[in-house]
Amino acid sequence: MIIGIIVAFSIPKKYTVTVTLSPEMNADNASGGLASLAASFLGNSTMGTNADALNTSLTSDIIASSPFLFELFNTKVQTIDGEIDTTLIAYLETEQFPWWNQIIATPQMLISGVKSIFSERKDKATTSTPFQPSQEDLDKLSYLQRAITVDIDKKTSITTLTVTLQDPKVTALLANSVITTLQKYITNYRIAKAKEDYEFLEILHKERQNEYYIAQKKYANYVDANKNIILQSSRAEQERLQNDMNLAYQVYSQVTTQLQIARAKIQEQKPIFAIIEPASIPLHPAGVSRKFLTLGILSLSVFFTLAWLLLGKPY
Repeated sequence: MIIGIIVAFSIPKKYTVTVTLSPEMNADNASGGLASLAASFLGNSTMGTNADALNTSLTSDIIASSPFLFELFNTKVQTIDGEIDTTLIAYLETEQFPWWNQIIATPQMLISGVKSIFSERKDKATTSTPFQPSQEDLDKLSYLQRAITVDIDKKTSITTLTVTLQDPKVTALLANSVITTLQKYITNYRIAKAKEDYEFLEILHKERQNEYYIAQKKYANYVDANKNIILQSSRAEQERLQNDMNLAYQVYSQVTTQLQIARAKIQEQKPIFAIIEPASIPLHPAGVSRKFLTLGILSLSVFFTLAWLLLGKPY
């Protein structure tokens, strides 16, 4: 019983918040949306489906990535009792661990200490970034990667986000922050991709417009200068200039259509997830309670003692 009480009270209470998300299915863009609507009005029905490089099935990898977790560090959190009101990176320093974790980590700490004594390289104070994180931030990143888990149902694509920390309110706030950051992360990518396509088409549109205006001006000047001339060579040159003008107009018209489609595509970006089960502050800690843990260890001790007295000792 004493051992069970020591173990039970050495393990900090943890609270779990589970959020269920329904990702937007990547359907064929030709069948709906503002971009496809613009394409149908503008007479362009060949618009295909291009899969984003940042697929929603990579949600777990995105959340576990260092840039994503670094962005979460600045999340404002507050404990349920209101005593701590700070950023997530500062709150993580208040998280408690069982005393045996310190014993297990002692050899590694001694090795690191010896290496630092004999190391000739002097570490300079630098700002921790995703490209060059400090050891403290690496430890916190590793802790968050264990605290935030994502499970994706392959059949329904329903995404279950689970966050586990030692304060119920901080856990709920972090879960909301993960959802918001994930939506912004993916939506910004898709908008940036559409804007990049639009900017390229805008440059191309101006170039084709100038080419059409130049061809139009050449044709008009030639017709004005040779309107009373009936020579065959003059007619041939006029026909050639007219063909150049018509070709330039066709290219200019096609680029204009693509530009309008790209402009509509920027406006059709939507949140990537629909929240089925939102985050809420849990009322009870997760896992086995201290009472059951103590009783469990006590029961095991009684079982092994009886097994020794009845079977082990006589044998």
